[in-house]
Amino acid sequence: MVKFLLWCILLILCWPVAILALIMYPFIWLVLLPFKIVGGVLHLILALFSLPAKLVRAL
Repeated sequence: MVKFLLWCILLILCWPVAILALIMYPFIWLVLLPFKIVGGVLHLILALFSLPAKLVRAL
């Protein structure tokens, strides 16, 4: 909701930039998607390696 309100303010202040942001958002999301996937995989690997230590600490 906050993003939408900020976009509406941008639309009122400078509509060409708001339209450009609206058009470019999906492309930027697609460019950043591999980094999100790699980050998720690295987080999973870190969790798997730290699990035995957490189990030992819990005992």
